[in-house]
Amino acid sequence: MQLWQNSKEYPLTSTDLKFRGGRNIAMKLPPHQYEATITFYRDTLGLDVKQTSDNSHAVDYGPIRLWLDRCVKASHAELWLDIGTNDTKAAAQHLAQKDVVRCDAIEELPANFDGYWIASPAGVVHIVSGYEDSGAV
Repeated sequence: MQLWQNSKEYPLTSTDLKFRGGRNIAMKLPPHQYEATITFYRDTLGLDVKQTSDNSHAVDYGPIRLWLDRCVKASHAELWLDIGTNDTKAAAQHLAQKDVVRCDAIEELPANFDGYWIASPAGVVHIVSGYEDSGAV
């Protein structure tokens, strides 16, 4: 039995709900590791690093956009992942039925952003957003 077709989308049931991995990965860094991490990617590895705000840099990491974010409350680095979906409301219902933990308080999103935060069973934070916001390819 074929579980999914040759596609980057993996249907879950007979519904039209789909998820895709996005191209964004965020590395949340404590202040004492932030500048050294920027220096590592920019000067040591020679990757293109652009400052996007006072507390964020974007690294051109091949097909991935690696975000380096300074987080004052962090004690160690964490990686956060990006999941795109064709229907964020249906996805929220599906994830709730599967007992996936919502963690919207972890970081504020823009008011008109079509998405929310969840955590995997391993505690890895994921942003779930509509395809247009996610960078899902």
